[in-house]
Amino acid sequence: MFVLSKLVWILAQPFSLAFFGALLALVAGLLRWRLLSALGAAGAVSILFVTLYTTSGNYLLQQLEERFPRPAADPEDVKCMIVLGGAFQNEVNTARHGIEFADGADRFIEALRLAQKYPQSRILVSGGDGSLSGTYEGDAVASRRFFPLFGVGRERLVEEAQSRTTYENARNTKEFLAQQGLSDCLLITSAFHMPRSVGLFRKLGIEIVPWPTDYRTTGNVALGLDFTQPSLNGQNLGTAIREWYGLAGYYLVGRTSALFPG
Repeated sequence: MFVLSKLVWILAQPFSLAFFGALLALVAGLLRWRLLSALGAAGAVSILFVTLYTTSGNYLLQQLEERFPRPAADPEDVKCMIVLGGAFQNEVNTARHGIEFADGADRFIEALRLAQKYPQSRILVSGGDGSLSGTYEGDAVASRRFFPLFGVGRERLVEEAQSRTTYENARNTKEFLAQQGLSDCLLITSAFHMPRSVGLFRKLGIEIVPWPTDYRTTGNVALGLDFTQPSLNGQNLGTAIREWYGLAGYYLVGRTSALFPG
C-alpha cells in the first residue's frame, strides 16, 4: 500500500498529468491522429493554466485548513502532545547531521512553544523515513537534536521513528500512547493535514485535541486568476490535491469513517 500510494501520487499529480497530455499530443500528432493530438494538447495547456495561473490551489487548501479551527487561546494544561512528521529536510539532515527544516517547520516550532510553556508535558514525535528508498532519518530522529537545543530534555520525548504514512503515524502512535500511559494529547500538524489526521485517529479510537498550525492561506481566498506567483500556485495546488487524494483513498479502504472529517 505504501509503495502504491507513492506511485499513484507520482503519476497523478498536476504536472505529471500535464506531461502525459503533452506526450499524448506528440505521439498522436506523429501518427496523424489530429483530434486526439488536439485533445491531448488542450488538456495539457488547461492543466498548466489552472495550476499556475489561478487560485485553485489556495482555495482547495483553504477548505482543508478551515475544517478544524485553531482554539482562540492556549489550554489551561497540556499533559502531552503528538507531533506528526513532515517538518524536516530528512535527506539533507541525514547527509549533514544538522537541523534543516522543510515547509512544515511550524509543526515543531509550535510544539517547542507549548513544551516551554507546559514543562510537565510529554512530546510524542511520530515520523520515520517516508521515502521510497528508506535510507534517511525521519523527524523523530531529528527531534533528538532539535528540542534539547532549546532546553527541552530528551527525557520528555517519545520517539516513534517507524511510520512512513499518516495511517502508520496513527497506528504506531496508539501503541506508544498505551505504553506511556498518555491520553487526550494535542495533535499538532499542518492545518491542511488535520482533517485526514483526525479521521485516522478517530477511527482507531485515539482521543486527541486538534491543534492545527502551518497555515498556507489567508482564510479569505476566492476562486479567480492569479498571475503573480505561478510557482507558489503550482506548489499549493499539488499539496491540496495530494491531501484530497489521501482523504478519498483512506475513506475508500475504510481507514476513516468520513470522507471529509470535521
